Amino acid sequence: MPLELVANSHRRRDRELLGSARMDLHDDLLTKGYYTSRVKIGTPPHEFSLIVDTGSTVTYVPCSSCTHCGNHQDPRFSPALSSSYKPLECGSECSTGFCDGSRKYQRQYAEKSTSSGVLGKDVIGFSNSSDLGGQRLVFGCETAETGDLYDQTADGIIGLGRGPLSIIDQLVEKNAMEDVFSLCYGGMDEGGGAMILGGFQPPKDMVFTASDPHRSPYYNLMLKGIRVGGSPLRLKPEVFDGKYGTVLDSGTTYAYFPGAAFQAFKSAVKEQVGSLKEVPGPDEKFKDICYAGAGTNVSNLSQFFPSVDFVFGDGQSVTLSPENYLFRHTKISGAYCLGVFENGDPTTLLGGIIVRNMLVTYNRGKASIGFLKTKCNDLWSRLPETNEPGHSTQPAQFLLPPAPSPSVGAGDMAGAIEVSMLLATNYTTFASLTAEFVKDVARELDLDLDQVRILNFTAAGSSIVVAWMAFPNEMDSTKVMFVSFSSAGTKK
Repeated sequence: MPLELVANSHRRRDRELLGSARMDLHDDLLTKGYYTSRVKIGTPPHEFSLIVDTGSTVTYVPCSSCTHCGNHQDPRFSPALSSSYKPLECGSECSTGFCDGSRKYQRQYAEKSTSSGVLGKDVIGFSNSSDLGGQRLVFGCETAETGDLYDQTADGIIGLGRGPLSIIDQLVEKNAMEDVFSLCYGGMDEGGGAMILGGFQPPKDMVFTASDPHRSPYYNLMLKGIRVGGSPLRLKPEVFDGKYGTVLDSGTTYAYFPGAAFQAFKSAVKEQVGSLKEVPGPDEKFKDICYAGAGTNVSNLSQFFPSVDFVFGDGQSVTLSPENYLFRHTKISGAYCLGVFENGDPTTLLGGIIVRNMLVTYNRGKASIGFLKTKCNDLWSRLPETNEPGHSTQPAQFLLPPAPSPSVGAGDMAGAIEVSMLLATNYTTFASLTAEFVKDVARELDLDLDQVRILNFTAAGSSIVVAWMAFPNEMDSTKVMFVSFSSAGTKK
């Protein structure tokens, strides 16, 4: 679902992680235009198929009293049949601007579809493998819908955006989970995928880049350039910074570039497709740019179409394969069309096609978004087991050692050396290289690995301040605990 045409504030707090949920995704971009997950609402629980949407801030399902709702996948929600449902108490609960005195909500989307209804509270559950447990959350009981919302098969939307009504904001506000979630969309012809609400151990080679929550109400990226087949497009970086900047929206199907960027991208791809023949698109109502002759095997697309690199303002980059900007032609075998279109708006909008077979982690607590090209349909087999409630999800090398023994005093630290260093690197990069840092220090000082201990590291602008300690070989360094890991850019 494209972006809501509303602005929302974002409140973030550092909290102890209490739980997480691993959820399967269903459907696919080509046939449905979206991905969904199953969510349970009410007592007894009633299951719904909801579009996962980072561009929306309210979660809603069709209500039994709906006067204009389409024929969706599941029966409508009936408040009278849920013993745990309560209408929103306007006054105290609406003081944040959730709704007006009549407890109503209304949303309009960029493609002109609308949803309106009443807000209530009920128990919402996320998956059988979740340790979040059922949570009483605010959601919308829809009484009318128009446009694509009316025609779609999915029941409604799960709002993952920023704002007080967002499922993410509500769970974080309840101290139910860490301020982070992840999406992983299946590849071309595969569909499905995975969603993680809460933290997990990020893969070591995941690339993180900054996402400024103050730049816009949406999840934005500081896109500064694009390379096609290794060659940079001749564009000024400012082209990607118009209006809302560059927005990553899981509910939008394709990608939309401002005029100059689209023309440059289209021309660069055309120059590198070689002998492929340009053919009409599958729908004569649209001027799709399509090429035939690449065969039906998606794994061979890189032999015919160039790779694409997105270059971000902090120097990080993400490489896209052809499946991240192409969709299969529905009428000509072996033909593919550009899933990138010209936007009539200065905003650069990156929809779900861009992140197919890409694990994307929205780390709101650290104001960053991570990317890792992977196979999303078997993601669970490659991730570590979900932690129990209350346990840290820091990578294994970040786990806190036992607290110091009460018998260890200042006199016991004689001979230890504490050092603070300013390193020209970013927080995320250093976090993935702590083990290498300890090895380098130990090697330079001719020490054993257990004689070097990182005490803390803190972001300081574009650098990192690292405090570490070296111990004599007879001292037990495990009796010294880490102090903290913190980002100076994170609002407390």
